[in-house]
Amino acid sequence: MGANMRYQNMFNKVSSSNHLAYIPFVIVGDPNEELSLQIIDQLVENGADGLELGLAFSDPVADGPVIQQAALRPLANHFSIKSGLSLIGKVRAKYPELPIGLLTYANLVFAQGIESFFNQCHEVGIDSVLVADCPVKESQLFAAKADACGVQLVFIAPPDASDDTLRQIAEHSKGYTYVLSRKGITGTEVAATQAKTDFLGKLKAFNSPPLVQGFGISEPKHVFDAANAGVDGIITGSAIVNLINQHYNSPQIMLEQIGDYVRSIAQAAHTDHANTA
Repeated sequence: MGANMRYQNMFNKVSSSNHLAYIPFVIVGDPNEELSLQIIDQLVENGADGLELGLAFSDPVADGPVIQQAALRPLANHFSIKSGLSLIGKVRAKYPELPIGLLTYANLVFAQGIESFFNQCHEVGIDSVLVADCPVKESQLFAAKADACGVQLVFIAPPDASDDTLRQIAEHSKGYTYVLSRKGITGTEVAATQAKTDFLGKLKAFNSPPLVQGFGISEPKHVFDAANAGVDGIITGSAIVNLINQHYNSPQIMLEQIGDYVRSIAQAAHTDHANTA
């Protein structure tokens, strides 16, 4: 199945039931390769509609302390970019229809060589790549190569973006658009209720791909807020990664807690939101 179809099929499926797509985030190789695969199984078995996976990076500027702490473990284990991509290949083989997005940083792309990087992504079955520190006005750095390799490039829409920037994001983002409810770094401490939502309507007016909210969602209530704001899907990262940070020395407890948490968010996402929007 082509990359461009996996997201489309997922969003068609959830929207036909007035559900939100739920896309949990974890860093691959954390806390180690074997447990990382088991964690990803927990995500999928408990209701994930797609996955957003990160590669450990020594300087993750968009991420708060929770995800920075998690990134240290694969780095300490010398878990390389190649190891990370090959782990994603195993996930793809197991879940052929699941949309898989990669969240990474420009330095990692440059270090591999741009074309080589996107080729590797395509080969292991990654659908989309979000380069967290690449704003849409720099899209020409990667867009042509990603396109040529059959990888969809996702851009971040910040709440304070100008109309011109929002228009560019709507035009260039593929697969979905990653929308921020607030400025700052990832984390669970700022409630989604402080979200700015007027820019979401503008993105839709500019024919953006589906909108997925990626900051400020850590509990079921936030999922309903996001549905009210009019997004098509949600990403939770810090809350899951926090459970890994707390319990990685007790794998069974860790896996159970992640399963319970993901199920609670998936249930909120998979409620009929027809009358809330």
